[in-house]
Amino acid sequence: MEEKTISNSRRCYKQWLCFMVLFMSFSVIYVDAVWPMPQMISSSMARYTLNPREFIFQYSSGSSAQPGCSLLDSAFERYFPLIFTDYRHNEWFRFPFTVVVHVERAECEGYPDADSSESYKLSVCSGQAALRAETVWGALRGLESFSQLVYQDDFGEYFVNETEIEDFPRFQFRGILLDTSRHYLPLHAILKTLDAMSYNKFNVFHWHIVDDPSFPYQSSTFPDLSSKGAFHPSTHVYTQIDVKRVIAHARLRGIRVLAEFDSPGHTQSWGKGQPGLLTPCYKGTVPSGTFGPVNPANSSSYKFMTHLFKEVTSVFPDSYVHLGGDEVDFTCWKSNPDVRGFMLKMGFGTDYTKLESYYMENMVNITKGLNKTAIVWQDVSCGPYLSLSVVEVWKGGCYLCEVRRVTKAGLRVVLASPWYLDQPGPTHDWARYYTVWPLAFKGTEQQKKLVIGGEVCMWGEYVDATNLSPRLWPRASAAGERLWSDEKMTSSVIDAFPRLVDFRCRLLRRGIQAEPLFVGHCRHEYQGI
Repeated sequence: MEEKTISNSRRCYKQWLCFMVLFMSFSVIYVDAVWPMPQMISSSMARYTLNPREFIFQYSSGSSAQPGCSLLDSAFERYFPLIFTDYRHNEWFRFPFTVVVHVERAECEGYPDADSSESYKLSVCSGQAALRAETVWGALRGLESFSQLVYQDDFGEYFVNETEIEDFPRFQFRGILLDTSRHYLPLHAILKTLDAMSYNKFNVFHWHIVDDPSFPYQSSTFPDLSSKGAFHPSTHVYTQIDVKRVIAHARLRGIRVLAEFDSPGHTQSWGKGQPGLLTPCYKGTVPSGTFGPVNPANSSSYKFMTHLFKEVTSVFPDSYVHLGGDEVDFTCWKSNPDVRGFMLKMGFGTDYTKLESYYMENMVNITKGLNKTAIVWQDVSCGPYLSLSVVEVWKGGCYLCEVRRVTKAGLRVVLASPWYLDQPGPTHDWARYYTVWPLAFKGTEQQKKLVIGGEVCMWGEYVDATNLSPRLWPRASAAGERLWSDEKMTSSVIDAFPRLVDFRCRLLRRGIQAEPLFVGHCRHEYQGI
């Protein structure tokens, strides 16, 4: 099945290349305005002129959310300049236009979670727009769609066509992973990425905040972790204020912040600030002076993790926490006499996967005790202790085979394998990320319901603030549409190309350094280079 998927992707890509040559020969082409494609959209040629001086957002009289709703009040302020990018206080008079917002259930001071509804209905007719949503999170998605419906003519006037939209996401989990350990990302780069995520209707920021190279998270409980483990103890850290700012910025855009503290591997930077945490490696009968993964044979390791995750889960409000669990090298464990003795005591023999499972079971139980749902990478062996957890599939090869295996065990899945955008290759080949079919595996309908979504991964070996945005966008937009939109409506690369070209130009105009898809230009080129 996986080979068939790759073959179809290559065939679609060849068709797309041929189409681009044809596309570039036309100066005018109609494109649907909204990216990602709504579940249902219909529009007519009837249009309304918008005058920024006579344009307002307002709440309906029956809406649960009313003025004072911080989340929507700030969204109204944010979207006005996004809609009227070139507003120059022109004096001409036009009929007033109102966007009336109705929310069934106000959660104005809350945070989005795994069960938040993002559905909305948008009707543009009779000189106004009516936006109805069950929650404030759905209202945010509807405001984004409305903002993309507005366009300008050659004289700078703003218009919106008569349009009807009924929309909701195909998958509930639509994430972007940023790695801030291999290269430190300054706060402004993270906040700009959150802005771009909201334009693409992504709703989970997976913050891979620490790893082997550095520990930039400034812990209030264990300050030595960053003071000794970060690249620099003051310039390359995320303070508690920084973290709160990221979470607040994300919340206002309907984005969850999923923190990952990966262990027992990927923890070399942890050991610098927490002596005794990592396993001492041996060469023969003497210590080699190097260290391996977290020591699973020491009870102190679990006491430390309990205190650390008590802090982490109090700082990050999301109901999920990522525990990692990937790429654990057993070499050091095998060399350590204390670990080998612990293996015999526990009856594990020489099967170090059992030791790894023992460690991960303890970690999952710690998060359960803190009322959090654990996410782990696919390397973690399936067991009863994972029954309420989520497994993230990241390895290449037949990733759909792995999705089938995990869902057959009754576990929920997040798919990341086909969306590793940091990988080398033709960066213009966005189609390979568009022609991904997350449910194209042999399995029951119940299995397929366990696939809760996917995420784009931007690992940091070769990525920092200088190239983050162009490497991420608009290729991540292709994954964004795959995770939001109806698969049958968005199966054609040829149909998607002109829409993505148009959307990429919109990203540029909004200050996102999105790389070009092919030869061409945007009416409003990026001004911040």
